[in-house]
Amino acid sequence: QVQLVESGGGLVQPGGSLRLSCAASGSIFSINVIRWYRQAPGKEREFVAAISWSGGTTMYADSVKGRFTISRDNAKNTVYLQMNSLKPEDTAVYYCNARLNFAAHDYWGPGTQVTVSS
Repeated sequence: QVQLVESGGGLVQPGGSLRLSCAASGSIFSINVIRWYRQAPGKEREFVAAISWSGGTTMYADSVKGRFTISRDNAKNTVYLQMNSLKPEDTAVYYCNARLNFAAHDYWGPGTQVTVSS
């Protein structure tokens, strides 16, 4: 009973920055953690970052640590992914994922395309 919508994707040059947003609606009170995943063409889905909804504890994949920052604004029911020093290897569709406290499965947004190219 949670809906997720990503936004903020686009085309950026190597070394540039982009901020993605994940807007959540529905049973917000049941959210345990929100995670960002990405999937490049021909590749498997890859974990990027996570943040706990109530406490704000964060976790990052080694490939993005020091470059990406995940944050949340509970009043706006929104999670952000600030991406700096972008590399061509960051090119992918970025998905927002929500894990609820008592749900049988996770919820996913439709994704937003990020392309890093000269």
